[in-house]
Amino acid sequence: MNGVNEKTNRIGWWFIGLSIVGFAAFMIYPIVSSVKLVFSSLSGDSSTFVGFGNFVRLFHDTTFWSSLGNSFLFLIVEVPIMLLFAIILAVVLNSKTLKLRGFWRLLIFLPCVTSLVSYSILFKMLFSADGLINKFLENIHLISAPIPWLTDPTMAKIVIILALLWRWTGYNMIFFLAGLQNVSDEIYEAAEIDGASKIQQFMHITLPALRPIILFTAVQSTISTLQLFDEPMNITNGGPNNSSTTIAMYIYNVSFKYVPNFGYAAAMSYVVMFIILVLSVIQMKVANKDD
Repeated sequence: MNGVNEKTNRIGWWFIGLSIVGFAAFMIYPIVSSVKLVFSSLSGDSSTFVGFGNFVRLFHDTTFWSSLGNSFLFLIVEVPIMLLFAIILAVVLNSKTLKLRGFWRLLIFLPCVTSLVSYSILFKMLFSADGLINKFLENIHLISAPIPWLTDPTMAKIVIILALLWRWTGYNMIFFLAGLQNVSDEIYEAAEIDGASKIQQFMHITLPALRPIILFTAVQSTISTLQLFDEPMNITNGGPNNSSTTIAMYIYNVSFKYVPNFGYAAAMSYVVMFIILVLSVIQMKVANKDD
């Protein structure tokens, strides 16, 4: 019996050992190497130690600041709207009186299982100068000339925000639906007997019950939005004139599209990581303070 246990332990350690080796090779080693890379100017096979030169360069890089500003614009505008829509949809689809609840839940959730590239290209086609949106608006005589959805800086941002709302609202709705399952119907019934309106029930029962999930989705959405890449890359390619270029796109361009400088790209990546860390801590502090 002891022999069997020892054999099982050895096999277990082999599996764990292989996982540790893989984790070290593909996670720990790249992280350690990136720290060294931050203080270097690496292009091709040549590497030059520049100290804090990459971070000094950031302060004078207007494209870095504009791309970071674009990312924050998407974060400030899109995330609150998305979470609000997700909460409202979750409340509506959690109603016991709603018919075909499963169908509506599936219909709203489906966008988040689509391919990022394919749905981005679809939005690009829909909002192109001769796309379906402009054709429809012209046919119902709302516009006389095509709207420059993808060639106007403001319109380009709006299209990207609409694409993000379409894809990610249903994803966050699922979290809120799961949270609402833990709220007893008796609480709402008691509040209704006491004369509380639907809005009062929403403000004083639903939102407090969903607070941990709101925090989770807010932090998760902050992280993903500051790493936004696929939608602006495939819909507008960062244009016009970098007006929709995000910080993730700019890091990619510095690494692979422009004259490659992996050290500078690594420095920008660490700045973004620090910003995400600070915003996440602030969100958690605010949530704990409210408690």
